[in-house]
Amino acid sequence: MLLFAVAFVMVLLGVLLVVLSALREGARVEGGAVVVVGPLPLAFGTSERITRALLVAAIALTALAVLLFLLVNYPWLGR
Repeated sequence: MLLFAVAFVMVLLGVLLVVLSALREGARVEGGAVVVVGPLPLAFGTSERITRALLVAAIALTALAVLLFLLVNYPWLGR
């Protein structure tokens, strides 16, 4: 339940940052999303720059998830 609350707060903070940024700098807002299907991240966005940034972040997070999975399930790898 705590993890859900933390994730919810992070999403709200992200939305708040986008709204405040749009109000401060004008109405130019870019966005995108990542859908992870199995081990493959699929990224799409409003511009090539956003899509590339999301894809890099998704690959890094996928690699981190695989590393943590291996360390948790095979503790002898971490020694």
